Amino acid sequence: MSPTDTVCLTHTIISGFTTASQPNAGSAAATTGASRLKLPGIQWDQFMSLSFHKMHANGDDFVIVDSRNSANPMTSAMARRMGDRHRGIGFNQLAVMLDCDDAFARLMFWNADGSTLDACGSATRGAADRLMRESNTTSITLRTNRGLLTCERTSSGAISVNMGEPLFGWAQIPLALELDTAVLPLAGDPAATSMGNPHCTYFVEDLTAIDIATLGPTIETNPLFPLKTNVHFVQIINRKHIRLRIWERGGGIPLGSGSCSCGAAVNGIRRGLLDHCVEVECDGGTVTVRWDGVGPVFLIGPVETTFSGTVHDNVS
Repeated sequence: MSPTDTVCLTHTIISGFTTASQPNAGSAAATTGASRLKLPGIQWDQFMSLSFHKMHANGDDFVIVDSRNSANPMTSAMARRMGDRHRGIGFNQLAVMLDCDDAFARLMFWNADGSTLDACGSATRGAADRLMRESNTTSITLRTNRGLLTCERTSSGAISVNMGEPLFGWAQIPLALELDTAVLPLAGDPAATSMGNPHCTYFVEDLTAIDIATLGPTIETNPLFPLKTNVHFVQIINRKHIRLRIWERGGGIPLGSGSCSCGAAVNGIRRGLLDHCVEVECDGGTVTVRWDGVGPVFLIGPVETTFSGTVHDNVS
């Protein structure tokens, strides 16, 4: 299937989610129409179909839904079904683009487990890429719960996003206790920050020695983090280059993450371990994070469209 193919999700139902199928010409479904199952939580009389774009940023995959001409159709239950990698589309995050008076669009984000978040660097770059192509421009502004974010296309074709200022206050992250967020009283002495979502960063000598699948969920759900947390393990190659592996809140182990790359670099810079411009190498590829020690963080990296499709309740 080419990136421009449309996947029409029709009548085959698995655990409450419509999956791709095409009825045979002589079948009952072809002659009488597909099953009219109404998915819970979706007002299908108002939203007959939902178009989407599946994209990735160095393997960090996400889905963009353009609802600028309609109300927000998304619910946590629907995001969870769409995020299922076996019965749905599959993604790390989902972004819905909504109409906005003071920006090209407003973005709202969901994790694959149906939880919401205020920031997603990869999906923000993906939405910016689509809107820039649509409007034939190289600079746009998007509104998120983090505020207005300026996005630009670089000369190499990558997307640069102003991710806003990092937050270091214990209540801003948030933590359950008033603590110094530069060095948390946990084994390994991690640092914490918020990029609109919480981040906990460990600096380690050897990434290969870290059992992320075991440590990640344990740290994510530590009572110190009432909203849970993203967990980073960072190996410093030099002051301009780090290797990063991630346990993502609500998502598990991704190939990369824009906001986690920002959080990890920021925590290294504030500790004096890194320069102000850092190449962050994840399993899926490399992004650049720039932070001057004050003010906003800038995230620069590529995005690609994988395919486009439609989640469709085939009523006649």
